[in-house]
Amino acid sequence: MPAQLSIAFLTHEPFYPPSGGGSAEAVYLVQEMVRRGHAVHVFGPQIDDAEKVAEQFGVQLHPFTRWPMGRYAKLRNFKYLAYPFFLERMVAAAARTTRFDLLFSQHAISAVAAGKLKAKLGVPVVMNFPDLLTGFMETWPSYVAPQPLVQALMRYELSLPVRYGVDGVGAISDEFSDRLAARGYPREKICPIYYGYDAQAFPLRGQPPPAGRPPVVVMHGSFDAHHLGQIAFDAVKTVVAQKPETLFRFVGRRTAGLGKFLKRAQTIPGFKFEAAGFTPYAEVSKQLASANVGIVPYEESAGTHCAFVAKIVEYVATGLPVVCTPLKSVRGYFRDDPLVKFSEFKGEDFGRKILSWLAEPEAGWLPQAARSAARIKAELDWQPLCRKAVDFAEKVGSSAKTPSSPG
Repeated sequence: MPAQLSIAFLTHEPFYPPSGGGSAEAVYLVQEMVRRGHAVHVFGPQIDDAEKVAEQFGVQLHPFTRWPMGRYAKLRNFKYLAYPFFLERMVAAAARTTRFDLLFSQHAISAVAAGKLKAKLGVPVVMNFPDLLTGFMETWPSYVAPQPLVQALMRYELSLPVRYGVDGVGAISDEFSDRLAARGYPREKICPIYYGYDAQAFPLRGQPPPAGRPPVVVMHGSFDAHHLGQIAFDAVKTVVAQKPETLFRFVGRRTAGLGKFLKRAQTIPGFKFEAAGFTPYAEVSKQLASANVGIVPYEESAGTHCAFVAKIVEYVATGLPVVCTPLKSVRGYFRDDPLVKFSEFKGEDFGRKILSWLAEPEAGWLPQAARSAARIKAELDWQPLCRKAVDFAEKVGSSAKTPSSPG
């Protein structure tokens, strides 16, 4: 067994409770590190009940307190730009009294701080990328995110491992790994981790909803700008035109992006929806269990092509038929899965795929649901994924030759 390590875990998102998107991964990674006996110091935004959380997870928390940070914080993007500077100083200050054997950064924002700290502290660094963060900006309006700026930011994000000569990279998908390798980072130092789910929170459901009830099409998540665009709108329009009794259920915080979409969709005659608001992670599966189809209508961008989307994993895990746009990251993994239909990047085609699921007899897909769910549980539950990720991090950390020492 590898020697116990002192690990500085750097993140720009509140550690607990997870706030959506890639933030859930941090909790499971840290739990696996602690389970193996490593001393974990979490550097991240201030959270509620910090002492209780630190005791619950067996970690030492180092809170950032200069301003509120989080997925729904005001002026979020400007705060993200400034955060790495202060995060770097926080970790460097802690390193004066605590020796770290490994710096583990979560997401690109904290990776900037970790990269700069590598030279300053002489400590091995693993950069973990649960997404290509700046890649999602390709779908933003040009007046907010001009394309030349977006392309420059993506090049910078993908250059971070080479720029700072880091010792290892965790990648969300094979597509992301390919992009890092194309930027010159050694492929043998990349560990494709994918994105998992909690099998206990998303069990295989029992019988599907009764046939006589109006169909329910469900989507859950953080509802950022790239989640609900023209493809989703045209898909809803296509479905409602053929099956006006269909109910569209949106499970998650009512963000500006979701509010804008619902306002627009209500111009479609007959559109029906539910939007109950924030739902605890452990309760989401109940909303999926009573649905007929789960959807992932992401617009095309470098970010979505690189993202190993949690939604599709959780839908299949519960035995729910899925329609997804043809994202490179998940298309390869789910290509032969009978529970998943991939549309074109066109809303009309996406809508037709939804309608085909609603018209398909259960006998055509239900016998396959349990097998698909079992595969997901074996390969993408957080436990096997985090074992793989921490194995990789331990290998990097154990190769330390010049660990930081208290000054």
